[in-house]
Amino acid sequence: MGKVYVFDHPLIQHKTALMRKKETSVKDFRELVREVAMLMTFEATRSLPLQSVEIETPMCRTTMNMLRGEDIAIVPILRAGLGMVDGMLALIPNAKVGHIGLYRDPETHLPVEYYCKLPSDIEKREIFVVDPMLATGGSAVAAIDFIKQRGGRKIIFMCLIAAPEGIEVLQKAHPDVDIFIAAKDENLNDHAYIVPGLGDAGDRLYGTK
Repeated sequence: MGKVYVFDHPLIQHKTALMRKKETSVKDFRELVREVAMLMTFEATRSLPLQSVEIETPMCRTTMNMLRGEDIAIVPILRAGLGMVDGMLALIPNAKVGHIGLYRDPETHLPVEYYCKLPSDIEKREIFVVDPMLATGGSAVAAIDFIKQRGGRKIIFMCLIAAPEGIEVLQKAHPDVDIFIAAKDENLNDHAYIVPGLGDAGDRLYGTK
């Protein structure tokens, strides 16, 4: 079973609380999402493989640890997942970026795919699927389904806010996927929104509501 990591770092908790506030502006919300994603990436990449490489400093030749290749892909779930990408690329700038477009049917709350574009060598990469919210889990499960159908295997899911219901659904569907969460919330309401949550992340990122 994949592991679930809930961050307890004070900076992540503080910035996540600021994101939740309804009076936080679009500009500040975007910056906070970027910053929290960057802080989470620092920890989520802890297990990336290293290799010994000989380098030359101004003083001498020596051997140091460096990443064994940078075969990383970031795959945001559109549209809200885009808000996390820049923060992640600040730490792993050579990562390739794919995109998966899903929307939630307002009646069934099930995900509907409208776009999927992944790096051609996705099967060789460590893949970070990102979406600010893990609510019902339907979009996350569908996105990872699409990636696995195209050969992706080493997958991590990263989100800002998660409901217990979504975590359970994702773990059941993809027990091999580790989940990184900035904050685990109480539950879903009758409209399948996370409580206390932060509202609609896409609308708050792009000022569409």
